[in-house]
Amino acid sequence: MELTREELNIDGEGDGEEMEREHIPLKERRLYRTHFPGAVRQRAYIFDGEGNYYNKEWDLVEGRDKEFCWYHVELPKGNQRLSQSAQYLIDVLCPPLKLQDILSLVSNGPFCGHVDGALVFRVNSPGPASGKFTFRIAARVTENSVITVSLGRVPRLGFSPMGQSLLSEVPSVESPNHVRGEQKEKDGIVIREHVLEFLLTMNHSEEADNPVPKSVSNLVVHIIDTHVDHVQDIVTKLEIELDAVEFELDRGGFTLKKQMLDDRRFPKMHLDLQRLLQVIAHGEQVFPRVKEKCASKNWFANEDVSSLEELIGRLRRLKENVGFIANRVTAIQAGLDSWQAEQINRKLYYLSFLSIIFLPLSIITGVFGMNVGGVPWTGQRDPKLKNGFRNVMLLCVAMLFVVLLCFIVPAFYTRITAWQRKRALRRNWSLNRKSFLRRTLGGEERGGYLRL
Repeated sequence: MELTREELNIDGEGDGEEMEREHIPLKERRLYRTHFPGAVRQRAYIFDGEGNYYNKEWDLVEGRDKEFCWYHVELPKGNQRLSQSAQYLIDVLCPPLKLQDILSLVSNGPFCGHVDGALVFRVNSPGPASGKFTFRIAARVTENSVITVSLGRVPRLGFSPMGQSLLSEVPSVESPNHVRGEQKEKDGIVIREHVLEFLLTMNHSEEADNPVPKSVSNLVVHIIDTHVDHVQDIVTKLEIELDAVEFELDRGGFTLKKQMLDDRRFPKMHLDLQRLLQVIAHGEQVFPRVKEKCASKNWFANEDVSSLEELIGRLRRLKENVGFIANRVTAIQAGLDSWQAEQINRKLYYLSFLSIIFLPLSIITGVFGMNVGGVPWTGQRDPKLKNGFRNVMLLCVAMLFVVLLCFIVPAFYTRITAWQRKRALRRNWSLNRKSFLRRTLGGEERGGYLRL
């Protein structure tokens, strides 16, 4: 729940003034003027350690006693270079952070270690910042503050006031004559199909349903949990997309398969899956080290260490699921490749069939087209040889008939053999069935056991 400073001041105005002096001393108050206004999104929270929180100004001051602060920077998913992202962080985090802190947060690749006395871990996958499968989440953790950096919006990462949630409503099915914007209270709220498709890809609740952390260890578990949920959402979308593609392939014909091969849809999907596996592999490298380093901290709760272990196991199961999806994509691509090879072989078969037909005819026409003496039926002025052309054509037809017989007779022989084999199997099955029934009925009449 979101509370103001006046609501947290339950002992009087004096305690509120003391809290104000503790968290934001005048000597540390600083007016932040950014060189890139509006380039990044910033959110700052302060938690009282008892399950309450409220928004605070961006001063990068740590909490005191049980209270702790969280500062989150959301980098844009654009085409900016990594150096540009570093400039964004320098603009909003320096001071008090130093250059080594900025580099440890924005660099690519997995990392977990202590930088300037703070625990820093990151899971930053390489690739273009605008890519759908580029994940970057980094955190700098101390005893009373957490600073996180993410690429784009991470679902359920932040906190929002408790309000009316769509997930807590009683839904109803949209009728065909439903008027847009009309909702009947007796039937519940109408959930449209595209909204259901979006909700089916979510493996988590909304921000308003997030439990408020009571310690820094709870907050670290929440950050890693949302990252795993984000990866799970992408995997779920890929599964739904792959199911739809398989359904289209079952219903589609030549045109759809040819279009998928031309668009290289499955090789691109396989490449995306490899990038996703790289993100999961980075998490498998970083999060166990985070658990080991946090377990040695006296301010990190033991139950949160167990929660980190569960998240690591969930990430491993997610990696297995992505591997299954990659195998499905490989199998579908192999099926399309075999279909394409079959189409090519069929066309080559037709071409070879035509060449076999016309090869004897071309030989005959070539023989009778020789400009040498002694070729029969080549005398144009001899009245006895006036039917030479007809004789050559009859010879070509006879040769064509012989070639067709060479193709037709084996095909008929194969069909007849298959029919005879099927007939023999059916006859044997009927005889065996009659014999079995005779023995079964005979055994029942004699009242004995059926001999095996």
